[in-house]
Amino acid sequence: MDLRESIRKISDAMNAAVIGQQDVVERILIALLADGHVLMEGLPGTAKTRSVKTLSNLVESDFGRIQFTPDLLPSDVTGSEIYREQNGTFEFQQGPIFGNLILADEINRAPAKVQAALLEAMEERQVTVASQTHKLPELFLVLATQNPIEQEGTYPLPEAQMDRFLLYVRVDYPAADHEAAILRLVRGEKSGQHSDAVAQTSQEVIFQARQEVHAIHVAEAAERYMVDLVLATRNPQQYEGNLPKWIRLGSSPRGTLALDAAARAHAWLAGQDFVSPDNIRAVAPACLAHRVHLTYEAEAAGVTRSDVIDELLQNVVPV
Repeated sequence: MDLRESIRKISDAMNAAVIGQQDVVERILIALLADGHVLMEGLPGTAKTRSVKTLSNLVESDFGRIQFTPDLLPSDVTGSEIYREQNGTFEFQQGPIFGNLILADEINRAPAKVQAALLEAMEERQVTVASQTHKLPELFLVLATQNPIEQEGTYPLPEAQMDRFLLYVRVDYPAADHEAAILRLVRGEKSGQHSDAVAQTSQEVIFQARQEVHAIHVAEAAERYMVDLVLATRNPQQYEGNLPKWIRLGSSPRGTLALDAAARAHAWLAGQDFVSPDNIRAVAPACLAHRVHLTYEAEAAGVTRSDVIDELLQNVVPV
């Protein structure tokens, strides 16, 4: 089977299970193909957890879930050394981070040390315990969720740590017709009408697809456009309109790298062999929203990061 067809089957199955969240599904698949991590933010009940669990059922993988709480310890994530009385030695017991698809649920409920342990594993793709380094699996994708409305008992991610996520995905409530379809879907699942097993896609297919994504051509003009978008977030005063009033701090170079990786994955999914400005614009909100920091004036006016990226795309055009 063609590699794109295999990935499209995953997309179709996810859209059938997570109704009304096509953009969310697309961006999760982009992260899978671009070998990056995703931060999902949305109100309760918007299928954030369901999206991740559905993907784990469709891809040959070990699924791990970490439910973050204020009393969690770093070792609860990474694992720890355990003393074996039988032979008098210490043995490393892996934590839930040693999986392929990791759901980091409500990441903003964990204290800073636990967040740092997770983010270090995401960046380095390894865990160090008692001076011993333990490699994480080759297929390793963290999908972290956070609830934007609760403040009590939460520890918001520092802006520098949010930068480690390839994509930021805002999950909104579904439309009315989609809500009715969700009702029927869940009712059918409880009655056993949707219990058919789905063939899992092998990890080798994912790795081969990543190679094709990496080979997608990026012309110099497309590279220039990505760089211009990121530079505009750092120097908003060079543009007219609201950007100078809204942006306090712009994107790091990780923003440019994220645009490049995500735009190539978006182009590949669309059947293209090159990156176009449309691909870059399509992924810009997910790549840059969490890397742009707002002024106090913008926050007081109720401006969102998505509003800033929309304004950015209107002001910066490809040459």
